[in-house]
Amino acid sequence: MALNIYFCGSIRGGREDVAIYQKIVQKLKKFGKVLTEHVSHAGLSERVIVAEVTQPSLGVGYELGRAAAMHKRILCLFRPSSGRVLSAMIRGAENGSLFQVRDYSEEQAETIVEDYFRMVVSST
Repeated sequence: MALNIYFCGSIRGGREDVAIYQKIVQKLKKFGKVLTEHVSHAGLSERVIVAEVTQPSLGVGYELGRAAAMHKRILCLFRPSSGRVLSAMIRGAENGSLFQVRDYSEEQAETIVEDYFRMVVSST
């Protein structure tokens, strides 16, 4: 079953993580159509939202709030090695089922995405 996947990442808040976004989007494409692939550019069935939330972004926060209100599946990826602290609102929204937050290192990103989508596909 191909999924429609909405990927969120910082655009106006900073583009320091664009190379990581590109890796994540490439892995997401294995599981379905990435509706927002443009977020990773350097210059309808089940919907899944994947957000890289290391770089603070009001826009991504808003998108996540809207998605949560619509009861969409959400995976947030946060890199503690950045030295940043994840928003308590994002961390606290995790409920273990529809809204999940995963801390990761750059080397773990693809494996975490793969494991998450195996779980999503097996539960649909």
